[in-house]
Amino acid sequence: MGKPHPIELRARVVAFVEEGNSDREAARHFRVSPRFVNNMVILKPASGALAPARQGHLGDGKLTGQAEWVRQRLADNGDLTLNELCVELTARGVSVDRSTVSRLLHRLGLSHKKKPTGHRAIAAGDRPRP
Repeated sequence: MGKPHPIELRARVVAFVEEGNSDREAARHFRVSPRFVNNMVILKPASGALAPARQGHLGDGKLTGQAEWVRQRLADNGDLTLNELCVELTARGVSVDRSTVSRLLHRLGLSHKKKPTGHRAIAAGDRPRP
């Protein structure tokens, strides 16, 4: 998502239109889209300000209230997979996808890997033969 136009540009665009110029003339003059100009002209009387709206996700997410439970559950049993956590959360009444649980674990600084750091699984060709 791109950055919003600066408030100074927004104010100049609205002032240009209020001087009697058309929206399309303002768009050409300031090298912005006609829709942007139209939105600014509508926004000024509607809200009284030209500040951009907040971008991004406004909520806390489905798992905000479950974070401490997930942390405790992984402390009790560190071998849980993302799928198993999803099933347990569904039993608690929260239906989420694996990616949501993964993002929560990342925010909490937890890992869902079963192997400790530095220990690798033995490849099939490297196993000792009986």
